[in-house]
Amino acid sequence: MDVSLEVSVELGRTSRKIKEILEFGPGSIIELNRLVGEPVDVLVNGKFVANGEVVVIDENFGIRITDIINPDQRI
Repeated sequence: MDVSLEVSVELGRTSRKIKEILEFGPGSIIELNRLVGEPVDVLVNGKFVANGEVVVIDENFGIRITDIINPDQRI
């Protein structure tokens, strides 16, 4: 149980051309493929394992797990 794993949360995805990326600057807005209020994906070592929702606790962001994926679907 002392093995480190990388846990990441994906808010959404988008594709952009290199030209558009080079134009990004402070204040740029990048539209994602998700709507406000939709669940976010929780990944462990790049594998999708759960859905969650973004929460704010004392000015810090966190994720509340709302649904854990069936182990058969994780493989």
